Amino acid sequence: QVQLVESGGGLVQAGESLRLSCTASGSVGSIIRMGWYRQAPGEQRDLVAQVTSGGSTNYAYSVKDRFTISRDNAKNTLYLQMNSLKPEGTAVYYCNAKTKNRKGWSTWEDDYWGQGTQVTVSS
Repeated sequence: QVQLVESGGGLVQAGESLRLSCTASGSVGSIIRMGWYRQAPGEQRDLVAQVTSGGSTNYAYSVKDRFTISRDNAKNTLYLQMNSLKPEGTAVYYCNAKTKNRKGWSTWEDDYWGQGTQVTVSS
């Protein structure tokens, strides 16, 4: 089991910056990938950025060059630095952790989610 707690959301004006944090606890050694997703009202939850345990990153095209995902393994904390925010970035942002588990000959993956943090960008 992995528990995720996000912080750092808020209300900003277009063009400003925010940094989101997500602290993981529990079976953090089984985490193979962490990421940020966002969900606007009436929309599906979409990937924003993700980072593997090996350090490879992947970004949604709409945030590339403006957002940076990073991970502090010593603090078990994931960050999302968001610069040049746009009104269309208004959404609830969720932290995600994917774990790989083993028991005997069986392996499987699980997904864990934080409670979400609201980001509102005014024009």
